[in-house]
Amino acid sequence: MKKVYPDPTAALSGLLRDGMTIMAGGFGLCGIPDELIEAIRASGVTGLTVISNNAGIDGVGLGKLLETRQVARMISSYVGENKEFARQYLGGELAIEFNPQGTLAERIRAGGAGIPAFFTKTGVGTSVAEGKELREFDGETYVMERGLFADLAIVHAWTGDTEGNLVYRKTARNFNPMMATAAAVTVAQVEHLVEPGAIDPDHIHTPGIFVSRILHVPVREKRIEQRTVRPRRAPETGEAAAAGGGAI
Repeated sequence: MKKVYPDPTAALSGLLRDGMTIMAGGFGLCGIPDELIEAIRASGVTGLTVISNNAGIDGVGLGKLLETRQVARMISSYVGENKEFARQYLGGELAIEFNPQGTLAERIRAGGAGIPAFFTKTGVGTSVAEGKELREFDGETYVMERGLFADLAIVHAWTGDTEGNLVYRKTARNFNPMMATAAAVTVAQVEHLVEPGAIDPDHIHTPGIFVSRILHVPVREKRIEQRTVRPRRAPETGEAAAAGGGAI
């Protein structure tokens, strides 16, 4: 079965519908499937539940779907960089299910592994545990969390072959691999598309069995969510430099 599609619209053809649940990979602005998000926006589907660690920033990533009011509910961990997200939430326009970051990651992993629920200490005694089952193990209280499984997962990979085997790069490996396993259909956009056998089997993060469709995105803008740098120091001059007195 041919998995490579020529453009984002074709890669998502027949998969989108109103009210569906979508997992969107990435961490901050790193490793987000931006081309596929743009295609979802262009499709006009509404009432979406989106599972993502964060919601991008205003006008970038999932922020585009928030601007067009296509998202009805978010299941997320960190949303502090998106003003439109905050405005909709505080205005009662957007439903949000907040999760501790590790809990969110494990809920997704559990969904992909076929585990319907698990118990964790994280969140016990806080609003996170409200309405959830509590149980004691070895004298400690734990809260039950449900696994997550979506209708569609969209992920971004550094390299993929035409069979769908994927390799992620650095920070982009945080949520993309587990989301690729936790949906009925997974569509991956990849920066480098290679032939089967070109990737060392020991280097594959997501086996192709989990990936239904692939989109080659060789050129894309890479944004920095928060640029944090130190002031550049002036070079040492005079006697201090000659004597080796400058900082190393």
